Amino acid sequence: MKVIFVAGTAGAGKSSLTSKIHEYYTRNGAFTAILNLDPGVISLPYTPDIDIRDSVDIVSIMKQYDLGPNGALVMASDLIASKIDEIQQQADNINPEYLIIDTPGQIELFAYRTSGPYFVKNFNADEKVSLFLYDGVLITTAVNFVSMALLATSIKLRMNIPTINVLTKTDLIADKISEVLKWTTNVKTLEDTISLESDGETYVLVTNLLRSLNIGGFAQGLIPVSNVTGEGMINLEGALSRILNQGEDVEN
Repeated sequence: MKVIFVAGTAGAGKSSLTSKIHEYYTRNGAFTAILNLDPGVISLPYTPDIDIRDSVDIVSIMKQYDLGPNGALVMASDLIASKIDEIQQQADNINPEYLIIDTPGQIELFAYRTSGPYFVKNFNADEKVSLFLYDGVLITTAVNFVSMALLATSIKLRMNIPTINVLTKTDLIADKISEVLKWTTNVKTLEDTISLESDGETYVLVTNLLRSLNIGGFAQGLIPVSNVTGEGMINLEGALSRILNQGEDVEN
C-alpha cells in the first residue's frame, strides 16, 4: 500500500484533486481507495472508503464539551491521532495499491499540532508522499507566491516525507500560468517582479526569504493541474511514480 497525502490551504482544492487522482488511477487499472481525514467537512466530491467522520463527530464534540466550531475542530483534529489504529486496520482490510488521504481543510490544525505529524509518521505504508497544493488564485502576485512557498517549505518540514508541489485552479489563472512557472525556475525573474510589486521593508523581507528558500529548491517542479478537467494528471502521475514506484507508470 502506497499512501498519498493531499495537503494545502483551505479552499486550495484538496478534495477535488483527491477525486481526480482516484479517477485517474482507477481508470488505468490501479486499485485505489480514499481516506477522508477532515472531520469538519460537510460534503465531498467523492465517496470515501474510510471516513474519519464515522469516528469523530464535530457536532457531538461541540455539545459534549460546550465548544464553538473552531474549538471543536481543534479537539477533533487532535482525536485523529487516537484513531490511527482503527484507521490502519480499515486500510489494511481494504489493502489498496494506493491510498489517497484527503487531509483537513485547515492545514494549520493538521500540520502544526502534534496529531498530524504523528499520523503521517506512524501510519504504516510501503511508501509515502505528500502533495502540497499551491492555490492558483492566491499566488498570482510574486509576494504571495513567495509566501506560499514559505508555507509549503514549513509544511514539508513538519510532514517529513517526500513532497510534490502542485499548482491548482489552472482554469482560473490561464493568463498567469506561464509567468508563475517561470518564477519557479528563474529566481532573477521572480526578484524583478517582487521589486515592481513592493519596496522598502517588504521588498527586503521577501527577497531575503526567497534567497533562503532557493537554497532548498523551494517550488521547483511545480506541476499545474486542473481540478475541473484533470488536465496535467499525466505529469502528476509521473512525479508520483518516480517516488512511489521507482519510475514505473501506473498504466504498467
